Amino acid sequence: MRKYKKAFIIVFVLLNFYGLLCSVIYFFQENLIFLPTILSQEHAYVMDSPYEEVTLKAEDGALLNGLHFKVENSRGTLLYFHGNAGDLQRWGQLTEFFVEMNYSVIVMDYRGYGKSTGKKSMENLYTDAELWYGYAKQEYSESEIIIYGRSLGTTFATYIASKNQPKSLTLESPFYSIEDVAKSRFPFLPIKSLLHYKFPTYQFINDVSCPITIYHGTKDSVIKYKQGEKLFNSIEKENKTLVSVPNGGHNDLVSFDEYVKTISEVLEKN
Repeated sequence: MRKYKKAFIIVFVLLNFYGLLCSVIYFFQENLIFLPTILSQEHAYVMDSPYEEVTLKAEDGALLNGLHFKVENSRGTLLYFHGNAGDLQRWGQLTEFFVEMNYSVIVMDYRGYGKSTGKKSMENLYTDAELWYGYAKQEYSESEIIIYGRSLGTTFATYIASKNQPKSLTLESPFYSIEDVAKSRFPFLPIKSLLHYKFPTYQFINDVSCPITIYHGTKDSVIKYKQGEKLFNSIEKENKTLVSVPNGGHNDLVSFDEYVKTISEVLEKN
């Protein structure tokens, strides 16, 4: 009898833990996916390169804040979709790497990041990305626009490239889908039913007509290398390139020769 009671308690604890995990993922997934920092509307960005601050208004009234680094006689323009943490103060400084390479750069904060406002949803975030592409097209011809996505931003970058005709698409540390990432971490949970944010990058990538380059570090502990590899293998077109960065992590690819020696050629030749 005592043995059955002990077994019952173990099962009870496990079921409660299972239910708790499901509840956390269902109700708190925004807190798990998005890690923004918020800036006051009076914040003045400090950059080494000249920039213009841009604010776009979405249809629902959300204000979307971005930075535009304009380079005279540039080699092209990057529309840059950043990762899931921080704000434009950090990401603006990181994208100056491309400004120093003589590229103009447009980089923006998502809803709830930095100075950007508005309620998040998967649909809103993809629509906001279209708004930023529209802004880029007002400033430059599509043949000059390079779509660049990093981490979370790779799904928005791929979506935009699938709907338009940019010069090229470059993805740094992408994922097949957030649903696929979550399933790999919690294979025992009904992830498909729990997620509001599925971010199905794989559904868009075969509608991209421009050249595609994927960078991924083999030691990435945030978005595993196999995610980038799986996305790459799902691309049916031939004009695609996978640059594997041995021992590269999630946030340090720029410190590896494989990235530094190839990125200029990737952005230029495409």
